[in-house]
Amino acid sequence: MTGSKPVEIVGGGLAGLALGIGLRRAGVPVTVFEAGDYPRHRVCGEFIAGLEEGTLERLGIQNVFEGSLRHEGVQWFSGDQAAGKMRLPSPAVGISRFTLDARLAGLFLAHGGKLVTRHRVTGKPEGEGRVNAAGRRRAAGSPWVGLKAHVRNLSLTSDLELHLGDGAYIGLAPVEEGWINVCGLFRRRAGLGGDTPRGLAETLRGSGLKGLAARVEVAEFRPSSVSAVAGFAFDRRVGRGRGVVLGDTCAMVPPFTGNGMAMAFTGAALALGPLVDWAAHGVAWETVSARIHLALQREFRLRLGSAAWLHPLLLNRHGQGCLRGLTRAGLLPMRPLYHLLH
Repeated sequence: MTGSKPVEIVGGGLAGLALGIGLRRAGVPVTVFEAGDYPRHRVCGEFIAGLEEGTLERLGIQNVFEGSLRHEGVQWFSGDQAAGKMRLPSPAVGISRFTLDARLAGLFLAHGGKLVTRHRVTGKPEGEGRVNAAGRRRAAGSPWVGLKAHVRNLSLTSDLELHLGDGAYIGLAPVEEGWINVCGLFRRRAGLGGDTPRGLAETLRGSGLKGLAARVEVAEFRPSSVSAVAGFAFDRRVGRGRGVVLGDTCAMVPPFTGNGMAMAFTGAALALGPLVDWAAHGVAWETVSARIHLALQREFRLRLGSAAWLHPLLLNRHGQGCLRGLTRAGLLPMRPLYHLLH
């Protein structure tokens, strides 16, 4: 598109790269700044629920999911007890961030985008022509720690498993090459294990998940996949007053929903049209920013609020007991809850 103004994207995660690919397909010059490099492991559930195929087609990224897994069932556990089983209304996609981010980066470059890695942008990440997709916003005093590892030779009771522990929940999701992503959210406390295979098992055991800890302890660990993250918070509202923000910078949903990755792609698709209007058609940046914020708010407000309501119930024994009882009695409205969260 001749004469288009350039767009800078701070952050080369899912939202930043997907948006960059969509803009390049529209002929907009794009530079993506990424503090890390590719490929790399990230703390992430690595299953995508509720993502519409049309979103991927609009961005032009549907081919990066080639060979990914499709998950249809979820088994819930409360402590070491099976608590319920659910068939997903639509299959969830299983793919590691190690593979997915690298594929997106390659596609962005193939479309003529400029990718600057190992570069941390200093100063204000927002402003005219700049999109902030730099990831989780720092939260001082956050009570949460995320731990993740890929393991093999671990049998599952369903396509996906979700384990509810004492101040913790952990998802098990198969990804490519036979690996299973074990990713958990834990309330910070004394004695929490570190980002090592033994530390992960200790953390599971300390969260009342002795059976899962024993299964993980004897599994084969993928070298370099064990990782940790801290200092983050979850949002009930879409970020405002900070220009154009996408991905976890915009809003971070509790991970049990499997919706964070889907929200990153959906947000990129919602921002694509307005940014093309700014770059190619002269629409004012303030107008574009307001349009994007309103679209994100309409799309994500209900699921963020629903997740914030359910999230505390999954982390304490009383809430888990209530959920377990409703499930066994057949009174838990699983499908309506799923649609609220997605």
